[in-house]
This record gives sequence, C-alpha cells and structure tokens, in this order.
Amino acid sequence: MAASDPITLIGATPSPYTHKMLALLRYRHIPHKIKWGMPEEILPQMGIEPPKPGLLPTFIFKDENGEATAVCDSTPIIRRLEESYSERSVLPMDPALAFIDYLLEDFADEWCTKYMFHYRWHPETDADNAGTLLPLGYNVSLPAEQHRQFKQHFSQRQISRLYVVGSNDTTAPIIDASYRRFLAAMEAHLAEQPYMLGQRPGAGDFALYGQLTQLVGFDPTPRAIAHEVSSRTVAWVDKMADLSGLEAQDSGWRSLEQQPDSLRGLLNELGRMYVPALLANARALQAGEKSWQAEIDGAIWSQQTFPYQVKCLKWINQAYAELSDKDRGRIDRVLEGTGCEALLLGL
Repeated sequence: MAASDPITLIGATPSPYTHKMLALLRYRHIPHKIKWGMPEEILPQMGIEPPKPGLLPTFIFKDENGEATAVCDSTPIIRRLEESYSERSVLPMDPALAFIDYLLEDFADEWCTKYMFHYRWHPETDADNAGTLLPLGYNVSLPAEQHRQFKQHFSQRQISRLYVVGSNDTTAPIIDASYRRFLAAMEAHLAEQPYMLGQRPGAGDFALYGQLTQLVGFDPTPRAIAHEVSSRTVAWVDKMADLSGLEAQDSGWRSLEQQPDSLRGLLNELGRMYVPALLANARALQAGEKSWQAEIDGAIWSQQTFPYQVKCLKWINQAYAELSDKDRGRIDRVLEGTGCEALLLGL
C-alpha cells in the first residue's frame, strides 16, 4: 500500500478504540476511510478472512504478497503506522518519555475501559440508554419490533457479562471512586498543559480520548460526573476529536524531568488500581485459574482471567528492559511512590 492510498478500517460508533484510531489518523494526516459495521459481516463481502479474535476497529492492510488482510489491536497498529508514515508521530523521541506514554496508553485501553463498560451496563438508566441507542447505531432504520427484540437480547447479554470486567454491587463504589479520582487528576494535569506529555499528543492521549468519548459523550451517569468533576476533560474530549490543524513541533514534547507534578496524579491512579489487577491476573493465569480475586483499594475484586492482559504486562517489562540503564533510572525516579514500580518487579 502506497503511503498516499487511503487505509480502510471497520469500526462502530460505540467503540472507544474506533474513536481512538480515527482521531489519531486525523491528527497524523493519514488518508483513510471507515466502514461502519461489524468486521465479521463486512469482511466476507470483501473476500477477506476475518481475524480471530475479531476486534474493533479492524484495519485492512496489504501483506508482503500484496493481498488484503484484516488486522486488529490498536496498540501494535499504531506502531505499524509509525513505520509507514513518519510525519506527526505520536511516539515521543525520548525513549523514557515514550515508556511513560506507553503506560498511559495501556492504562486507558485496559483499565479505563472498565469505567466505560461498568457505567454503560450497571446503572439501570445507562443500560436502558445503551440498549436503546446501540442497535440503531448499526441500523438507524431498524423496524420497531426488531429494535425492541434487539434491545432486549443485546442488553441482557451485555449485563450478564459485567462480571468479566469485575463490575458488581461490591465493586461499583470502587469503580466510581476511581473514575472520579481519574477525572480530578485529568483536571489538574490539563490545567498545566494541553496534552499528557506536553504541547502535542502521544498515543496515550488518543487512548484516553477513546474511552472518554463514551464516558463523556454517550453514557448519562459518567457524563454527569465528568461535568461535575472536570470541565477541562469535557472540553478536551471535544478538541481531541480532530487535531488535524495542530502544528506538531519536536519541541512540543516536554522532557520527563520537566513534567508537572500533576502527571503523578494519573500515575498514582494507575498504580493504585490497574497495577494490582494486572499482577493478580498474571498470577492467576500462571496458576491455570480461570478467574482471580484480590483486594483492590479496600474491596475484594474478582473477575475473569484475561490472557491478553498478561501479554500487556510482558510487553511493559520488555519495553522497560530494552531501555538503557540511564533511561531506566529516569523512569524509576518518576514512578517512585506511585505504585507503578510493582509492574517492573516481575511476579
């Protein structure tokens, strides 16, 4: 695929990862076109085998033989795009700063998505909102009776899967408190600089934006909380949707040593909530257990074991190990006392 050829991706409006990648493509001036719908329905019509597992968004790239192939998982796709398109990178040039950006991206993709799924399907008002609107996102002309049946079936399925992300009556106040602290950290940090690591956005910004498109823009309860706790975050989400006109300067990255203290607010929440969950999940998979239980922020948290998140932990440690001793030392000083250090101590 020539760099000037538009990239095709398949996505859905309620998918935070679709919005993550669309905003990134706009910012990077990468030509693209999106097909709204489900990959398992669209790809066979294009003569392309759907990936397993199928995730949103799904990108269509040419392989080494020039054949169209479907690829998903936003984090490696971002790195693949960096190899093909050099301008307006979302990965900081400083390896230590890039590692912090990677932590923020992983936190958004793997922990903040718990906020989204919990609020979408745990409160009755939000579940009714999602059950009503999501079917229409796939077919706005859905006949009334089909819409009613779709809403009922889809809502029941999603609500029954709340346990997968650890959402229940016991953890609901813990998730709510974490979301509020996260928003307060965003409010403080955005008061210091417009993006997480300076004057230009990194991959972590787009990952956080993706989750917040739903939390601030779709689901009633987290939207109301966001307006209460962090007006800056609400405004930031609107702005992040299209940064195609932002002038991206190399000097836009603020050095790790010059980052404001407010960055620690985000890292503290990462260390307080995501790190213990990530480590407990890895121990469970190592022991061959299909679910895990651990105390997180004073509550007993239990959920299904995710093999993918064990890969996330492995990739974080690989990225850290590949750094120079000097850069690891710089990162250690930033992470000290946040709880994130435990990520780098193995299991």
